Amino acid sequence: MTDAAAQGAHRARYRRIVSFAGREFLKIWWFELVLPRLGMSRVAERTRGQRMQTFARRFHVLAVELGGLMIKVGQFMSSRLDVLPPEITKELEGLQDEVPAVPTAAIRALAEAELGIPLERAYAWFDDTPVAAASLGQVHRARLSALDAADTGLGHVVVKVQRPGIDGIVAVDLAALRRVARWLTRVRLVADRVDAPALVEEFAATSLEEIDYLHEAASAERFRENFADDPRVAAPEIVWERSTRRVLTLSDVTAIKINDTDALRAAGIDPSEVAAVFAEVMFDQVFTHSFVHADPHPGNIFVTPVPAGAGESGRNFQLTFIDFGMMAEVPDSLRDGLRTLLIAVAGRDSRGLVAAAQEIGVLLPSADTNELERALSALFARFGGMGFAELSKVDPREFRDFAEEFGDMVRSLPLQLPENMLLLIRAVSLTSGMCSGLDPAFNVWDAAEPYAGRLLRDESGNIVQAFAGQAMDTMATTWRLPGRIDRIITRIDDGNVSFDTSRLERRLDRLEGIARRIASGVLFAALLVGGALLVPSLPPLGITLICVSALPLLHSVFAGVGRRGPR
Repeated sequence: MTDAAAQGAHRARYRRIVSFAGREFLKIWWFELVLPRLGMSRVAERTRGQRMQTFARRFHVLAVELGGLMIKVGQFMSSRLDVLPPEITKELEGLQDEVPAVPTAAIRALAEAELGIPLERAYAWFDDTPVAAASLGQVHRARLSALDAADTGLGHVVVKVQRPGIDGIVAVDLAALRRVARWLTRVRLVADRVDAPALVEEFAATSLEEIDYLHEAASAERFRENFADDPRVAAPEIVWERSTRRVLTLSDVTAIKINDTDALRAAGIDPSEVAAVFAEVMFDQVFTHSFVHADPHPGNIFVTPVPAGAGESGRNFQLTFIDFGMMAEVPDSLRDGLRTLLIAVAGRDSRGLVAAAQEIGVLLPSADTNELERALSALFARFGGMGFAELSKVDPREFRDFAEEFGDMVRSLPLQLPENMLLLIRAVSLTSGMCSGLDPAFNVWDAAEPYAGRLLRDESGNIVQAFAGQAMDTMATTWRLPGRIDRIITRIDDGNVSFDTSRLERRLDRLEGIARRIASGVLFAALLVGGALLVPSLPPLGITLICVSALPLLHSVFAGVGRRGPR
């Protein structure tokens, strides 16, 4: 494709993404803002679920047709239970890399340009049939040359190659998403709940890391080092001499997919034991290494058989992780926030828990937290005194009913999860689902209990210090309070405190008039746009709305003319 053709394709792609978003915003604006102002909120409420599902289906189609980051956007949206309604997240949760493979000739050309030598020299054999094709790249099997095999001790490898032109596609997609985010900042209904630009930048950082294969290679090596002495875990080795930012060569560790229970049993491996070890390893990543594989879906985890009795405690398998493009760090700041959360939970302090959520960045500053504090108090009252074993015996229906009520309230808050917290929750969620599939009796509480207890013991000293600090602050404030109150009362007695409200009243009168004119302007725009949208399907109603829009326009323009009061 020539540069001119590529630029034309990029412009068309950008316009398609932006126009799709524009159409959907108009519909949301009409149903969620305009109709309620016209006294038709029931219409909006009755159709909301179906409209959200329809939007998700249309986006699914758009993502599959465009590929690139759009599929990643869909997957990202499906995990944002904190800011998106379940009608959208559920529809998109099954979105996968449903894209055709790139022709082998294009893959070969890109790989040779990156490696600087023909593939025949880089590899003794390169399979033209891809093992897997994704929106950002695809994977081929290969065999190292005799010289490279002697240097690395490896023979069979897999080669990840980026899709040609993916850098330009990613840049176009991010530009379109940033423009959409700017639109959202002007919609108060959205801006009060979601920091859209920050959300896009969070997604952009993750995506740019994912297409940098050198970054993935470094993450793979760090993961291998973390578990170097752990016989439960394995990871592929990197062939650095055959790896660049766009090409990644690593040892072929293909084995039994972790969710293939029939193959596991055929190999003499107990799926329930695999579930237990997998949960242990994932919690080790969170609490011990602070470096977590954030995309542990079945395609990224293999179960590799080992000679009977060779594994730890006589296990006959080990878990092999691949694809380290999406990793979650647990930085000190997040650990401090989690410590504050533990203090609040230990003290059954709902207000302290909300403050901790704000410290971590889960709640935006505009959040009205009164309802959340009441819900957390109810949560502590019902479940707060229970240990993990007791919680596991609670009727699941009670959990479900409480979660539905609690979830509706949480989604109404301006709440979003910081990147690291989101990836951690994604990892734990995928782990729980995977383990339940391997062992129907699996209980995530049992797996988490030892790690939660250890973390509490490690932080116990800091918790005591924090409680002491809070007590000292409270005592200091209480000590200074009588003197402050006395000074205020003295100023009032001396007549030094007075209030003049006349200017305020005049300004309020002017603001009230301006507010009426603004409301008329909004109503005019709503009727005009709504009428234009309805003309194709319901011409009489659409034309009527357009004509009626003239009334609020006249009021907005001429109201208050000739009525100037003193300032």
